[in-house]
Amino acid sequence: MIRRAVLLLLASLLLCAGTGQAQAAGYRYWSFWERDAGRWVYATQGPSQARPSDGDVQGFRFAVSEDSASAVRPRGTADFATICAKTPAQEGRKRVALVIDFGAPSDAPEGETPPPARTACARVSPDATTAEALAAVAKPLRYDTNALLCAISGYPEKGCGEQVSQKQQKQQPAAGKNSPSDDGPSLGLVGGIALVVLLGGAAIWQVRRRG
Repeated sequence: MIRRAVLLLLASLLLCAGTGQAQAAGYRYWSFWERDAGRWVYATQGPSQARPSDGDVQGFRFAVSEDSASAVRPRGTADFATICAKTPAQEGRKRVALVIDFGAPSDAPEGETPPPARTACARVSPDATTAEALAAVAKPLRYDTNALLCAISGYPEKGCGEQVSQKQQKQQPAAGKNSPSDDGPSLGLVGGIALVVLLGGAAIWQVRRRG
């Protein structure tokens, strides 16, 4: 009886693990970032509300993320002086440096290929929002009915913040190593299974010994 109970518990553990992996999901969208002291910080306002100052660096990254805590940062380290080197200051205007990272092929919608990442220097009115600065250098932009930014420079051609299950994502392990999101049981799961087997074996041994 104890052996059967252990096997049932083990099967339940495996089933729960598989269900958790199948339900794990993220959202495919453009995240918005601000450069602060050389570091990318997730913006606390949307691009249509944020009003950057002259000399600010802001970034956009297209990727699949579960939430802001796991969002992927824009790549590249170009600063304001580098990005706006060929855009001279102009009286009555401000300059905003933009980093636009179209993401990795693994995050692209089916049938689409992300363009290369690029930078741009927007020279706009002093009260312009980030969305207005982006529109000045990266048209066409696409928004949904809730004003969510869906596409920059026409990428992606369709979709907007759609949910993407883990199995739908194309895995790209770094340097040949499995990432935490790769299919297959995690180390924690394997350890839990081993513990269940050891405890079950000990219980069976004790029952046989008493018998």
